[in-house]
Amino acid sequence: MSDTDYTGMRLDEKAVRVLAHPLRSRLLGSLRLHGPATATELAEQLGTNTGATSYHLRALEGVGLVVDTDEGVGRRRLWRASTDFHSWTESDFADDEDARTALGWLQRDWVRQLAGRAERWLDAADAWPADWVDAMGLDDSVVLVDDAAAAERLRAELGAVLDRYRSSENPEARRIHVHQFLSPIDLDPPIESPQPRDR
Repeated sequence: MSDTDYTGMRLDEKAVRVLAHPLRSRLLGSLRLHGPATATELAEQLGTNTGATSYHLRALEGVGLVVDTDEGVGRRRLWRASTDFHSWTESDFADDEDARTALGWLQRDWVRQLAGRAERWLDAADAWPADWVDAMGLDDSVVLVDDAAAAERLRAELGAVLDRYRSSENPEARRIHVHQFLSPIDLDPPIESPQPRDR
């Protein structure tokens, strides 16, 4: 995959509400990680039934998050994720309480999924070569940003680093998960400067 193939979509209110469901979130994640699959294959992977999987895939299709590849045989549809990632801007949902609630659930679900992946790696790490184990794992850093714009620049710079690792000509290359989570250490919100009055 080349850099230009790495595609995303910006979630709107409807897509956020549809995606904020335990099975739908996992279905999309599975298709992105493991590639196209039928509802039956996904049901087996995720420990659910084909009827529920088919229903929720159609809901994801309705907001453009998954597509039918048209490569299935008979009634067995082969599904794939329509994009590699999605994003959102929280302020887009400021006036939609349902979307804000859905987004809150979705973000907490991703934190739970991250914790599960991290624990699975810790369980598996002993079987891996030492150089790989040394290169993987956890770390955290504290940095200083002057304002929200600087924090946004930091995210963009980290994203640019990741973009350089989206493709490889090496057939031995391994995919790895990289997670970003930026949060302030002091959770008290900043005091907003008063806005000057129009004269």
